[in-house]
Amino acid sequence: MDCQKVGDLIYRLRKEKQLTQKELANQIGISDKTISKWERGLGCPDVSLLKDLSEIFQINIEKILDGKLTSNIRKGGNMKRIEFYVCPLCGNVLTSSNYVDISCCGRQLDPLTIVDHQIPFQMKNIDGESLLTFDCQMSKEDYISFVAYVEYDRYYFIKLYPEQAPEVRLPELRRGKLYCYSIKEGFMLLK
Repeated sequence: MDCQKVGDLIYRLRKEKQLTQKELANQIGISDKTISKWERGLGCPDVSLLKDLSEIFQINIEKILDGKLTSNIRKGGNMKRIEFYVCPLCGNVLTSSNYVDISCCGRQLDPLTIVDHQIPFQMKNIDGESLLTFDCQMSKEDYISFVAYVEYDRYYFIKLYPEQAPEVRLPELRRGKLYCYSIKEGFMLLK
């Protein structure tokens, strides 16, 4: 841990939160002289204080230890870059249209990768909507967790649950991509 980098980061984050050294020190139960020492690179925070600093500044502990925050390169709102993430412990589903560090339940998540498999499905157009019916048991051991339809500027996301009918209604499918995530089979590109 580079104390100078960590101190510079703490200084910048403290200023962003519009806190004085005394206010920050009071929030974590130490002296303002200790904050001053850190910000001058003459020492680093004790490990026992990292959780408090992380919560106050709303950043990961790893970023405090690194002493730097990196910004993503701003890319347009094109949904072609959308990534889906699923927590293996709680099943939480997250999305991103740019590179991100995503974690859930204390674990770093990687974007889902498309498997070379297809779940059979039928599609009917009804009153300007597409009704998709999947050939899936929808049991607790094997069910479709979500279906997402991605167009160039938006996406539609439908969460499904075990023992639910394996069907979804979406706007009429045109030139977008249709994704499906099955607990047993994985993440698939259907259209």
